[in-house]
Amino acid sequence: MLKNFRLLFLLSSSFYFVLTISPAKAEVEDFGMSQVTNVNQLSDVQPTDWAFQALQSLVERYGCIAGYPNGTFRGNRALTRYEFAAGLNACLDRVNELIATATENTVSREDLATLQRLQEGFAAELATLRGRVDSLEARSAELEANQFSTTTKLRGQAIFAVNGGGFDGDSIIDATGRTVANDDPNATMIFRAGIDLDTSFNKTDLLKLRLETGSGILGPNGQPDGGRDNAAGFLEPSFGSALDYSINPPTDRDIELSRLYYTFKPSQNLAVTIGPNMRAADFVDFNSYAKLSFRDFSTQAFVNNYILFPIEFPSAGAVIDWKPSKRGPFAIRAAYSATDAANPGDDGIIIGNAPFINVLYDAPNPNIPNAPSGGGRGLFGDNYQGIVEVEFSPSRDLALRLQYSGGEIFDNRFDAVGANLEFTLAKKVGIFGRYGYSSYNNTNFGDINPNYWMAGVAFRDLFTRGALAGVAVGQPFIATEVGNSTQTNYEAFYNYPISRNVQITPTLQIIDNAANQNENGTIYTGTLRTTFSF
Repeated sequence: MLKNFRLLFLLSSSFYFVLTISPAKAEVEDFGMSQVTNVNQLSDVQPTDWAFQALQSLVERYGCIAGYPNGTFRGNRALTRYEFAAGLNACLDRVNELIATATENTVSREDLATLQRLQEGFAAELATLRGRVDSLEARSAELEANQFSTTTKLRGQAIFAVNGGGFDGDSIIDATGRTVANDDPNATMIFRAGIDLDTSFNKTDLLKLRLETGSGILGPNGQPDGGRDNAAGFLEPSFGSALDYSINPPTDRDIELSRLYYTFKPSQNLAVTIGPNMRAADFVDFNSYAKLSFRDFSTQAFVNNYILFPIEFPSAGAVIDWKPSKRGPFAIRAAYSATDAANPGDDGIIIGNAPFINVLYDAPNPNIPNAPSGGGRGLFGDNYQGIVEVEFSPSRDLALRLQYSGGEIFDNRFDAVGANLEFTLAKKVGIFGRYGYSSYNNTNFGDINPNYWMAGVAFRDLFTRGALAGVAVGQPFIATEVGNSTQTNYEAFYNYPISRNVQITPTLQIIDNAANQNENGTIYTGTLRTTFSF
């Protein structure tokens, strides 16, 4: 049935009326066409039609005929009693108007009698119709009075994963030569769970509050040491082999506030975010195929440009996201973040650095005599970083992002540049990669220039709609000064959607020359990840 159609009602041998009906709404609508002044204006009404003379009479006598915008009448339609009642009501209004104007010879007694009988017969339907109209008017008035009110939405996610793995050879040593393991680690079951409270005050802003917990264990110093609850993170914790969703949050089943920030838009194309608890990596270095560890790759070094983010979490700061033209190909983002921003002093353990920072520098620790103190804390003290990203995306299938990151770590300067590319073929196959080059001064190995790269291919809707599969390879920390080889990571995954809210993903990881040490045998791990979203 057509969405809207024109109905012709026969009330007597010489009286008809016309009504535009929307079946879902059963109400009169205006299609923007002016009153028909001549029946010949209706292209689908011919002089040979049985209703032609009646329509002609209505046009000339009553003036209650209107056509579709394309000049058609479409009078041959079935109607319900409610639709007939609506048409009758419209006709009565027109008759009352004619009577009120006392137009001579406009309404005959026979037509008035017919209308009276119809009004009595359809009294119940007319009453129901008026009730519906009153209800719609009341709802419209309420919506107009409350066009927007403060709204908070609850979103949640839970990740369950079973993980196991092992290695070739006799033992595994880390980047400093210390022995990490002599035996294969035990299989584990790990988890992360969190809820987001997203609040908006004016429809264009967002106050985000996220509470999370996870199975990350505590380190020897009693501080959170995420990533060690899975085989890859336990055997190679320094250069990004751990499961990323295990690292965030790095808590031992404690509930923590992991995000707290506010985003607002001073103009249509500019968004500003400020907050005391945020992550710069949430806002820059996006990639459609390698970014969300609960959906695609799990290896930490494949989720972001590893050497570009020496500060991971938690941190305070601000982000600017500017798109010069709404439909233009360019976007510019800038972020500033600082760890331990709430500490006005110069002492205290700084948490939130990337694992490789613990290899390059001896972190300040008041519990260790003669340990370095680092610089001042607070919003503009150690440790801090600033990031600028320029994105060129001429279409949904191609994006190139160029980045610069710089700042200080324990009073030592670092600078890094990066590139992020993704290209989609036939909307099903994605090719992507990242590259980074950096300089870190006064490390335990001197002034060094670590490199980073990763590349991969992904397949959308593989075997079933909504599925995502991917394979990637990369070297997260290329530095000849650290170790005697270069670590290489591999990962393959297949994300299968059981439903819109449940996804199950088997993942395989392989790590060669772990921790840049060729004495280490190949590490292999397998994970079965299940993600619940609501």
